[in-house]
Amino acid sequence: MTENDAAYHELYVYTMGRLGFILQHVVDANMAQRLEAGSKPMGAVFALVGLYLHVERGFTGAQVQQAHRILGQRKRDWPVISLPTERGKLTPKDVLAAPAGAERDRAIDRWCEAVWAEFQGSRDLIIRLVEEYQIIRPAGDKSTYPSERLRS
Repeated sequence: MTENDAAYHELYVYTMGRLGFILQHVVDANMAQRLEAGSKPMGAVFALVGLYLHVERGFTGAQVQQAHRILGQRKRDWPVISLPTERGKLTPKDVLAAPAGAERDRAIDRWCEAVWAEFQGSRDLIIRLVEEYQIIRPAGDKSTYPSERLRS
């Protein structure tokens, strides 16, 4: 097991009891950072949806988990994500180095931001998916979606 693997597992345990279910952000950042050419498209899409919703839309981990449930309700062929060479400079080991509590929680957010920044080439695709699944509304759409409860 690598140092980053061990740090990820420790972060996983650490976040299990944190408010807002930030464990989901740790899972998504780690998944996106570790994607390989042979990774299943569904895992890549779910991780990037989670990062987008958290970093750009302010979703909590619990809200991201609910969005993942909505995505998983309909079977489909998921699009293949183009993998960037870089996946963010921060790693689970870097996050774990922050003191436990609010400072480490902020480090998790910075890790998510760093990983998401490297996947900007997939941003439009991810936005189209969350709009298609009515997790967020397209710009100018004033209708009410069943998933509006995610933001309550």
